[in-house]
Amino acid sequence: MPALVLLGAQWGDEGKGKATDLLGGSVDYVVRYQGGNNAGHTVVVGDQKYALHLLPSGILSPGCTPVIGNGVVVDPSVLLSELSGLNERGVDTSKLLISGNAHIITPYNVTVDKVTERFLGKRKIGTTGRGIGPTYADKINRVGIRVQDLYDESILTQKVEAALDVKNQILTKLYNRRAIAVDQVVEELLGYADKLAPYVADTVLVLNQALEDDKVVLFEGGQGTLLDIDHGTYPFVTSSNPTAGGACTGAGVGPTKISRVIGILKAYTTRVGAGPFPTELFDEDGEALRRIGGERGVTTGRDRRCGWFDAVIARYATRVNGLTDFFLTKLDVLTGWEQIPVCVAYEIDGRRVEELPYSQTDFHHAKPVYEMLPGWSEDISKAKSFSDLPKNAQAYVKALEEMSGAPISAIGVGPGRDETIEINSFL
Repeated sequence: MPALVLLGAQWGDEGKGKATDLLGGSVDYVVRYQGGNNAGHTVVVGDQKYALHLLPSGILSPGCTPVIGNGVVVDPSVLLSELSGLNERGVDTSKLLISGNAHIITPYNVTVDKVTERFLGKRKIGTTGRGIGPTYADKINRVGIRVQDLYDESILTQKVEAALDVKNQILTKLYNRRAIAVDQVVEELLGYADKLAPYVADTVLVLNQALEDDKVVLFEGGQGTLLDIDHGTYPFVTSSNPTAGGACTGAGVGPTKISRVIGILKAYTTRVGAGPFPTELFDEDGEALRRIGGERGVTTGRDRRCGWFDAVIARYATRVNGLTDFFLTKLDVLTGWEQIPVCVAYEIDGRRVEELPYSQTDFHHAKPVYEMLPGWSEDISKAKSFSDLPKNAQAYVKALEEMSGAPISAIGVGPGRDETIEINSFL
């Protein structure tokens, strides 16, 4: 009954898609359990590159059933566009399952997201403007629209009316925008019903039966640990729980079913959007990491902020997720540096702090304390085993493993599916 959770151990964009795809051939189900089309995965298969935003990475693995769980928020137009694009490239998408309990991102959610962010000005959070936060807010406020509501026009209309009662007041009186017509929204949403119908299922039942039948189920998180609504760098976070606990609520599988929790780490650190970032670089090294690593958001198109590896947040990710393994990605990007700084602690008001500060204020003022590790110049992209790596690269990996608190079981040495060193099997 192997159920694995695979999640980002930093601020997202760590290479989860590559890790999921690596396991895809051995996994029966891949499940997205939170987030929406504000998360992006790039997967390279042979000479083909796929940019996935809402779909689980397992959709690229023949024989694997991709699942969008109840904890995900779904923009139907984005989902159907993504499916169409994959179909045109010869990818079979017919096995996709979508939870009937997943919430729909409506047109008014997108509108509210964009106007609110503009209204905040300098205080903006840095959202993607795709309606993710407002949709989760509707869910908590119990005025959300679920996938199953598309199949009952009466209920759908009542729910849209309830949601727009308040939102139209805000749009017209606070933001000086036009009111949104209920019938227009209902008509648009009903237009998706038939197209989505073949995929809608009771995914909680499907997944629990699969585990009872000894199928391998992989739960794939979007974003990363430090963007978790509860455990991230609040308020500069996403609107859901990318941490391991989110897999249980976002897919309807009990915690006793989870056998391993795998955290994805870059060999350095990146972040998209606003918020504190202790190891961020504003010099030539930062620009080099961005250029060599191709650090541009898959979904947002924004340049990622880049910095050296932060062992403090890696230890934090190990703790809050109960990580059993790490997958270290993009080690090849560091080739060419004579010395590589690693943040081992923070200095806050003259104090050395080795764990993530509880206080948002302290974290905002945290300055990195670096330890210098020797670099390497050899090309590592062809390495097939740990012993193939240069001695300094081996030492770097071992140092990160010791600092982070969980074994590094796989290492990415290039973007391709086959450019991975597997030290310990995840299955």
